[in-house]
Amino acid sequence: MSKVLVINPILYTAETNRIPQVESIKDTMIYTMCLGFLRAGHEVTLIAAQDYRPVREERYDFPVLWFRTVCRKLFMPRCFPYMPGIRRYLKSHKDYDIIVTSEVFATWSYTAARMAPEKTIVWHELAAYNNMLHKMPAKFWYQFVARLFMRRVRVVPRSEQAGAFIRQFMPRVEKEPVDHGVDLEKFPISGEKREDCFAVVSQLIPRKRIAHTIEAFDGFVRAGHETYGLHIIGAGEEEASLRQLVQRLGIEKKVTFHGRLSHEKLLPIVAASKALLVSTKKDNNMVSIVESIALGTPVVTTSVPYNAAYIRREELGIVEDDWSADALSRIVAENDRYVANCLAYRDRLSNVSCAARFLALQERGQTLKRA
Repeated sequence: MSKVLVINPILYTAETNRIPQVESIKDTMIYTMCLGFLRAGHEVTLIAAQDYRPVREERYDFPVLWFRTVCRKLFMPRCFPYMPGIRRYLKSHKDYDIIVTSEVFATWSYTAARMAPEKTIVWHELAAYNNMLHKMPAKFWYQFVARLFMRRVRVVPRSEQAGAFIRQFMPRVEKEPVDHGVDLEKFPISGEKREDCFAVVSQLIPRKRIAHTIEAFDGFVRAGHETYGLHIIGAGEEEASLRQLVQRLGIEKKVTFHGRLSHEKLLPIVAASKALLVSTKKDNNMVSIVESIALGTPVVTTSVPYNAAYIRREELGIVEDDWSADALSRIVAENDRYVANCLAYRDRLSNVSCAARFLALQERGQTLKRA
């Protein structure tokens, strides 16, 4: 049994400096990843920023430590938090076998890299410079801090794009990406016939381009698919305008706005759908895509999400920028084939499998060190 420390201060995306309050973190990607370590038979602890603590108390499957952020105007908690308590914690807790941190451009990864380089693995997602302050801090960090002070740690990219980017600055980058894992126990395979519908799981904000999805669906319906419906799951600033668009197109009986739903409520909707629809113009790896594939539901997406590379390669759906009603017709026509591909791929997305790959990497490093 290994003792694992996961440092992931930012538990979910905040579009502004006002971090939204949530009631639970149990649906977050990193909580699921920690469960993977736990179910693989290891002891795991998660460190997160106090700013992301839920509004109600929860009981967790493993220790979750909440660290205070400081100098918040300079080190903004939504994108670049600084928690001096991490250094003190690592100094007094040297018994961890492996430390998994998120992102190279991160104060906590720098701290772990300096204090325990042989134990630290950075799980890296970004495939471009962070836009903060016209990219200047990120460029300085990657070109100077990462190159000089973090070069001893190993980096596991979360996508092929992230790997290509970070290899410019870090010498020990693994070739095989590790995507966000899912808890397959919560994603049972349904043998029931899929319904005539599509699903969207997204914030209703401009960069997600939900209006494009609605317009493509409208074209699909007008092409002779009157029985189909569209489920939109999520909330955001564009909800009112999107409802107005649906009314103008005259498809209000075919489009259902569900608002935010828990995993327990949204998963059956996605599992029953012909496809998950994604029109985003700016994203990294999307957890909703991983979860859809785990349910056996194909994806129609732009090439923007990093997941698009393996969706195209493994034929888990259709990848086209500015996809239209024609893409929906094609995903319906070959739905059985795409579903079968998703079900064949899903075991590779298991959180236990992802955790095992980190542990195997650490064990390999220890073996080489002993040799």
